[in-house]
Amino acid sequence: MKTLIESLLRTALGRLSETLEIPADVTIEVEPTRDPGHGDFASNLAMRLAKATRRNPRELATALREALPADPAIAEVRIAGPGFVNFFLRPGAYHGEVARILAAGADYGKSTIGAGRSVLVEFVSANPTGPLHVGHGRHAAFGATLANVLAAAGFRVAREYYVNDAGRQMEILAASTWLRYLERRGERFRFPANGYRGDYIVAIAAKLDAEVGAALAHPAAAVFTGLPADEPDGGDKDAYIDAVIARARELLGEQAFRRVLDLALADILADIRDDLAEFGVTFDSWFSERSLADGGAVDRALATLEAGGHAYRKDGALWFRSTAFGDEKDRVVVRENGVKTYFASDLALVLNKRERGFEHLIYVWGADHHGYIARLRAGLIALGGPAECFEVRLVQFVTLYRGGEKAQMSTRSGEFVTLRDLRQEVGNDAARLFYVMRSNDQHLDFDLELAKARSNDNPVYYIQYAHARVSSVRRQLAERGLAHDAARGLACLERLTEPQELALIKRLAQFPEIVQYAALQRAPHALVHYLRDLANDFHTYYSAHQFIVEDEGLRDARLALALATQTVVRNGLALLGVSAPDTM
Repeated sequence: MKTLIESLLRTALGRLSETLEIPADVTIEVEPTRDPGHGDFASNLAMRLAKATRRNPRELATALREALPADPAIAEVRIAGPGFVNFFLRPGAYHGEVARILAAGADYGKSTIGAGRSVLVEFVSANPTGPLHVGHGRHAAFGATLANVLAAAGFRVAREYYVNDAGRQMEILAASTWLRYLERRGERFRFPANGYRGDYIVAIAAKLDAEVGAALAHPAAAVFTGLPADEPDGGDKDAYIDAVIARARELLGEQAFRRVLDLALADILADIRDDLAEFGVTFDSWFSERSLADGGAVDRALATLEAGGHAYRKDGALWFRSTAFGDEKDRVVVRENGVKTYFASDLALVLNKRERGFEHLIYVWGADHHGYIARLRAGLIALGGPAECFEVRLVQFVTLYRGGEKAQMSTRSGEFVTLRDLRQEVGNDAARLFYVMRSNDQHLDFDLELAKARSNDNPVYYIQYAHARVSSVRRQLAERGLAHDAARGLACLERLTEPQELALIKRLAQFPEIVQYAALQRAPHALVHYLRDLANDFHTYYSAHQFIVEDEGLRDARLALALATQTVVRNGLALLGVSAPDTM
């Protein structure tokens, strides 16, 4: 109904534009009223246009009312207060929405508001240094659902995982794998405090051992003699692991070191791909950080900055003058030793994304990356991109509760709860929905016991049960030897006059607006809240009235409403990446 009223107002504006100067960029806002005495919907359009048209708001509201085309759904239009245009709908105005839902099926809720604008959503992008943990799972669920609702709203969406397969963390991974390999070959030593310590490293080392045998083995004394002190001895753990990496390179040679790194990378990345695919999260591209350097993209981005006068040299390093574009301080892009920073790769990537033709770039980052927003936006502008095409959505941390206790997560120590562990315990459906039922900018306390509960307090169970209940009604109908006459049901929709029926139909009609809101406001949690409210309306209706009644017309009308509800629940759950079972 909201869309219908917006369309009527747009037509009225077109008619008034013949005599009034209507701004071309005017937006039409229509909202449900809180007080039924003010109608079903209201618009403040007249008040917003009063200044531009130099007209009294109430006079303009009256002109809008007179220019509105007639529509059978509208019973009356009144002017209220300083210039609100209030719309009163006929009692049966919503009934036609049931027919539209059933006709549209899986397409109900989709729109063209995005107008085919291309959007690249980069999300998860966890360093391939270990399995995904439950925090990464929230990034995956949020990013995937956001991409789904954007696509449903008519945007042309691409999903990307940025693989950080270059830099120091990968070197630590390679060194950690090699050290575990040496342990398998019988060497004994204290493992570095800053190495990757999870059991998955031991498993990768076993694969390395099976592949190369003793070819990469060296005595522990050759590895550790002459290194600086590690953290337990009061040393610098970062300096120590860097020294370990340098020694590994010296003993192995670059080719063999790269072989270890690539084996570990391939193993972990394959695990991440499989984990996400099992979670229902897939990507259109897995973009390699290493490819940016190998293909010259990083050098080209830095050369573009220098050519534009946005980079300078100081103390032997190359700096990006990011303060000129709103950053708090300038940023190093090439260190004095000639090594390019991570930020240099980020600049190359943002330029690459624009060169691939994407009009809007959405990054889904952890809340701890807040400080990177200003500098990367500055880089985008300096490289010639419009600031408004750059958007970052920060995802807050997840606290997992198991038996009332918090579970610790630390990729480096190996004492973390993986996404796979969580999925196996609570199931994909509960994980996907629980991850997005709160706004991404709020901390999430993940209650394992609630996620597993088969009760109405569990939102995923409650919503899925509404879908299953409709399937149960259909089975009961068949068991009684009855059939649903769809045409008769649609012809008798106006017989649905019970308060619970009207409330349910109104809720169903909100679905397209909710999908648009979730897309434009980047708010997948709004969809979860809507589906829970819809499920509540349906369960209330189910408890108050029988569907399979003797009156054939009423029975078919109620079944049509039930099937429309099932369609909307199924469509909403699909956007969330949650299944819609027929039995519970």
